[in-house]
Amino acid sequence: MMMRATHSIRAIAHHLGRAPSTVSREIARHSINGYDASLAGYRARLTRHRPRRRPKLHPDRELFEVVVHLLRKYWSPQQIARTLKRMSPNDSRRQVSHEAIYNALYVMPRGSLKKELIACLRQGNGKRRPRSRGTDRRNQIPGLVSIHARPPEVEDRLMPGHWEGDLIIGANNRSAVGTLVERTTR
Repeated sequence: MMMRATHSIRAIAHHLGRAPSTVSREIARHSINGYDASLAGYRARLTRHRPRRRPKLHPDRELFEVVVHLLRKYWSPQQIARTLKRMSPNDSRRQVSHEAIYNALYVMPRGSLKKELIACLRQGNGKRRPRSRGTDRRNQIPGLVSIHARPPEVEDRLMPGHWEGDLIIGANNRSAVGTLVERTTR
């Protein structure tokens, strides 16, 4: 039985205790000329029993064995991914990204193989910390003082000897320009 929505998506979401985007996505997924609940239920029953696809780096697959072999030789996941791509450029089943290698390692159940493989990584960290969390601490100057915290006599420009520096780093850190200016005489 097909029903037309008489309530707003937000009202339905509030009543169900779900996000409005979830309700909107569900309606868009199962609508032809309105939301069809029986169609949605039928599709849900079909997909419930469908087996999940095994990941490329499943421990039972040959590709996993190749990656493990190269990790034991202390290759980085980036080197492994590039090499696999060069070895079989037209076969995506024989290729894997470095992110997939990291994910496969850190998702593995606890055990000696996981410890051994993580120890083979360059950093050897037991836990992975994505860079997206927190602040990026690469290339920061230790003891950096903000320009707003400089002493007031520097602002007056009366006493010579106060220098101002600036550093501009180019794309991919391939070039850099540093400038130093004496604040009184310029």
